[in-house]
Amino acid sequence: MKLSYSTLATALLATISVSSFSADITIYGKANMSIQSSDEGEGSFTEVKSNASRIGFKGTHDVSNELTVVYKAEFQVDLDGDSAKGDSITDRNQYIGLKGNFGEVLVGNNDSVLKQSQGKVDLFSDLNGDIKSLWKGENRMADSITYKTKKFNNFQIGMTYVAEDSIDGEDATSFAVTYGDAELKKSKLYAAIAIDSEMKGYDVTRATVQGKLAGFTLGAMLQTQESVSSGAEMDGFLASAKYSIDNWSLKAQLQTANFDGGDDKSGVTFGADYKLAKSTKLYGFYTTFDMDSGADEDYLGAGIEYKF
Repeated sequence: MKLSYSTLATALLATISVSSFSADITIYGKANMSIQSSDEGEGSFTEVKSNASRIGFKGTHDVSNELTVVYKAEFQVDLDGDSAKGDSITDRNQYIGLKGNFGEVLVGNNDSVLKQSQGKVDLFSDLNGDIKSLWKGENRMADSITYKTKKFNNFQIGMTYVAEDSIDGEDATSFAVTYGDAELKKSKLYAAIAIDSEMKGYDVTRATVQGKLAGFTLGAMLQTQESVSSGAEMDGFLASAKYSIDNWSLKAQLQTANFDGGDDKSGVTFGADYKLAKSTKLYGFYTTFDMDSGADEDYLGAGIEYKF
């Protein structure tokens, strides 16, 4: 669904106007802009990019002591002005659901539990080094139902079901088991294993682990994927590391994708963040992709991210 600025403004103002009737509501967003030199195989060029900048509102409403309504409506906003007319505001996660002793059920447009299972291992999410550049599985699905159990001894089970939506359509499922806190605030270790079945034409299995050790945040992912139609397979590996000192965070990430037929691809990204405040950081990065049979790609950029 595509929205105009006036439609989005109306929705947000309506949300503010009913806030007094809601138990909890938050208006939030992120502006992420970078200036970078990009070379996608035909020479370098300079560009300004809006890296999944967004605005939205979310909240909860207690309908009883044991039952809570959960809702979110989030929109991507392309601040660089490069989008085609009418495409500058697009949908992100948008859902409504219920939460209680049974866990949580969400209905709408939402990230699959496999996508969610990556936690914070991808240190360059939304930039050119994002894992979606080489791997499948980073799916946000319309017509979806997501269920998650309550955590038990730090374990949680989640499942996403995507409805056919038409006579000729096909349903899909995503399943995940996670351990610990993806933010690494309540635990020093996070781990997950997740499986997609026929999700956007692929079967995917992904294992993820991340933890803190001697000032470092270290992460790794293993992925196998298979095209449902062709049977073509890929095996991939990702490793990431971050070291923080004072207001600086130094980051590095390696990702591989080894396809049937010997078409091997890999990407390496190095970067640094400097925190100006809790809400604001400056960052720089360099990403290079070795695409084997395809054109190699290189990106060098610097940017600013502000969250509210």
